[in-house]
Amino acid sequence: MEKSTRIASPSEVGEKKWFLIDASGKTLGRVSVEAARILRGKGKVCYTPHQDLGDYVVVINAEKVALTGNKMTDKMYYRHSGYPGGFKEERAKDIVERKPSILLMHAVKGMLPKNKLAKLYMTRLRVFAGSEHQHQAQSPMEIQVGGQHGA
Repeated sequence: MEKSTRIASPSEVGEKKWFLIDASGKTLGRVSVEAARILRGKGKVCYTPHQDLGDYVVVINAEKVALTGNKMTDKMYYRHSGYPGGFKEERAKDIVERKPSILLMHAVKGMLPKNKLAKLYMTRLRVFAGSEHQHQAQSPMEIQVGGQHGA
């Protein structure tokens, strides 16, 4: 008797769902892990690493995300423009003030696989600084994330 692993095709999985995560007071890593898990589809029974079976994720209140310890003042983010002298460094606190969604996008991207699917997954991540978002029409299902900071 020969056994074989069943691999579901994306057409068999059905329509992609929308999920909402409220990041206010939650730790950055906890929110990012949950978002990456949903984007990849790891919670589904038919999960296959090489196929796109993930759903959409909307994260609100990105400006209220918490960092543990002294990370808000000590953690540095680096980038380079590609030109001589184009090296830039910025503290997490400054990023939250300038554009808070960058912090979450960076953390989630780091948790995704380093392949062509990662770019596709990132297109389905929507991060908003405040509590308002443009996806009420999709009626996203709210997900509770553990790890309340300071509680």
